[in-house]
Amino acid sequence: MTLIDQGATILDVRTSQEFAQGHAPGSRNIPLDRLSDHLADLDRTKHLLVCCASGARSAAAKAMLDKAGFARVDNAGSWRRLVRADS
Repeated sequence: MTLIDQGATILDVRTSQEFAQGHAPGSRNIPLDRLSDHLADLDRTKHLLVCCASGARSAAAKAMLDKAGFARVDNAGSWRRLVRADS
């Protein structure tokens, strides 16, 4: 059973335009440059899988979330990897 099957939240930190061109099913889009303004909107009890185009922005987002006290955060890398994992 994957983390997604267990109810993890997929957080896509790409721009809104990138997200509109394709994303993992069920993912939530909060662009990296606005993430700090939306920390209170995220459920701290859920596991977060952070993704982007390549893994660089999601690594920065993971660092931000870790610093903000989120305990269960993983850098999932490319959103396309999550689409393949869900297939």
